[in-house]
Amino acid sequence: MSKKLFISCEKASHVCDKSQYEEASFWEKIKLNLHLIYCKACRKYSSKNTKLTKLMTNKAAAMDSSAKENLKTTFAKELEKHQQ
Repeated sequence: MSKKLFISCEKASHVCDKSQYEEASFWEKIKLNLHLIYCKACRKYSSKNTKLTKLMTNKAAAMDSSAKENLKTTFAKELEKHQQ
């Protein structure tokens, strides 16, 4: 029975991604939470994934055209410095 409850880190990250898009089943979420209890690396991945989801669901502010042009110019100058 324990093999059915415990999942690998690879499987945990996959379920975490599925959960982000609300595609994970209830049982997969249970297994993921059990895995997160003992795996620090996967807890960190899950935390970052959650933050990313929240950032992506927030409405992004649009940049005005003068700021875009300024950014493009600055980027081009920096790119030239590093290509030499």
